[in-house]
Amino acid sequence: MDKKIDYLGNLSGKILLFGGVYSNLQALEAMKQLAEKENIAPENCICTGDIVGYCAQPEQTVQLFKIWNPKSIAGNVEIQLREGAEDCGCDFRKGSRCDGFSQQWYPYAQSQLSKDSIDFIKTLPDHVTFNYAEKKVLVVHGSYFNTSEFIFKSTPWDIKAPNFEVNNYDVIIGGHCGLPFYDSKSDKLWLNPGVIGMPANDGTPLVWYAILNDKKGLLEYKHHTLNYNYKLTNNLMQNGLLPEEYARTILTGIWDNTEILPAIESGLQGFGIQL
Repeated sequence: MDKKIDYLGNLSGKILLFGGVYSNLQALEAMKQLAEKENIAPENCICTGDIVGYCAQPEQTVQLFKIWNPKSIAGNVEIQLREGAEDCGCDFRKGSRCDGFSQQWYPYAQSQLSKDSIDFIKTLPDHVTFNYAEKKVLVVHGSYFNTSEFIFKSTPWDIKAPNFEVNNYDVIIGGHCGLPFYDSKSDKLWLNPGVIGMPANDGTPLVWYAILNDKKGLLEYKHHTLNYNYKLTNNLMQNGLLPEEYARTILTGIWDNTEILPAIESGLQGFGIQL
């Protein structure tokens, strides 16, 4: 199947990057408010996918996303939803805790979404690309080659490198893994802004995003934390239909398990994000 890639042209001004909204309406509201406070136009706000996910308000989240109208690519969750699939497509190990949890939250999300929301999800491209600060930028969810591939800071560069070589990209904006990081080599940059729907396993309920700035042709990037009404998010998730463990993570900032993480990232659980 051919990939759908949207070219956004030459962008200027600040660019807001975020991902993994995960049906967390309160986090998306806070992200939208921050963009407006920073005077970042919706066309300069870019989501790395997984608008829908673990939290309690998938329909309301998609509808607010439509109203705000930032750019987004399709995450693995959107791909599965638009195809009417029976699972989230996260490539969790069969029988793992994450696999078990997905059998709760994914059918819940699927049952809550209207036809209008599914139709919107079907419009999302696989990737977006643009020029910024004299760099060619590509936005992926997992990787260019596999939407569900987990790419972390500790992932070897020889695994990251082919993504740049697809069309001589200078910058890859990635998502999916749930952790903010940057990794650079030979003037190439892999930047994951983090996700706003769940904490980053760092022991705080705050979530992560990033802002790009063009400083006279030099690319500046910086990660930031976002505070939002996580107590309300936690309360709404305790509806008897979603994993209680994920609701607890919203408050504690600690993941229930680290089975998807490489050893380095797993060992940093609860120690904060090192950027």
